[in-house]
Order: sequence, then structure tokens, then C-alpha cells
Amino acid sequence: MLDDQIILQMPPNLQMTDEQFFEFCQINRDLRIETNKFGELLIMSPTGSETGNRNLGIAAKLYFWAEKEGTGIAFDSSTGFTLSTGAKKSPDVSWIKLERWNSLSQEEKEKFAPICPDFVVELMSPSDNLKTLQAKMAEYMEEPGVKLGWLIDRKERKVYIYRPGMPTECLENPESVSGETVLPGFVLNMQKVW
Repeated sequence: MLDDQIILQMPPNLQMTDEQFFEFCQINRDLRIETNKFGELLIMSPTGSETGNRNLGIAAKLYFWAEKEGTGIAFDSSTGFTLSTGAKKSPDVSWIKLERWNSLSQEEKEKFAPICPDFVVELMSPSDNLKTLQAKMAEYMEEPGVKLGWLIDRKERKVYIYRPGMPTECLENPESVSGETVLPGFVLNMQKVW
């Protein structure tokens, strides 16, 4: 399977500032653009329709849980975050504890906030490469603040569970996945995702 991603290496003297990168993303809205901790630009096409539908379903369930729970806020796949390494990532679905989010200034919240979410989800598209997404999840797990991550492989019906400082757990064809103590009471019915 080919990875539907282009990696551009930038010479050190052409590195964009955070403001320039934000503007670059705004004028190229049809692309998903991220950077990794090495400063490389990662350019991906938008997701396919079926994956987009499943992603919206996950985001909606997390949003409604977060609204009811009131301890944090949920974000969709269009949201960019600046990690402590300088990498800029857009998880497919994410959630941040309210006290961490409220510690940011209004200006920080309006761009790619300098924070890694407490919870991240990556949903594989048919064009995604598992190793590439596993590397992305490992990058999240190196971040302060992150507590839980799910990498969902719809084709193989597997969910990889990431927790900082622990080995990755692989669930094969689970009926549901729990948010554990990070998202108490949040359970995702996987039958609607597959």
C-alpha cells in the first residue's frame, strides 16, 4: 500500500516561523499539512469520503461526551497543534483537559496551539501507511500532557492503544474501546467505525 503523503525537506535557512506556517496552511486549505520533529513538511491529500464519515462519527461522539462531562474540549481533524518538539500535527480527533486548555492565551488558541492533546485518535485511510501512522503516534507519546492514543485500522479491524511509557496494546476486532481513566465513561462502539 502506498502512503498518500509527500515529505518535503526544507533547508535550515528556509524554515518557516510559526506565523508563516499557519499562513501557508491557510492558503492551502485543500491539503492537510503537518511538520515532524525534524522540520520536514508532510503534505497529505484530504481523506476519502467513507473515512471522513467514520472520522466525523468518532469526533461527534467525543464532542457530545465532552459537552456532557464538562472536563475538557474536543477537536476535529482540521485542528493543528504545535508540539514541544516544534512539530505541528493534526490528529483526526482529539481532546484536551479544560485546565490545560485554559492555561493558553487567546492568541495561542487561535493559531496552532502550543500543546499536545491529552487524547488523540488517528483513523487509517485506505491510502495511509501503518508504519507512518505508528511513527506519528509514537511522536505524540513523547509529548508531555498526552495520556492516551488510539490508532484505528479499519481494514484489519485493529485498534492500537498507546499510553505514555507503556508498550502499545493491539486489540483485534473489539466491539468497543474505552477512554479508560483519561475519558471516564467514554466508550466508542467499533461496529459503527468498521
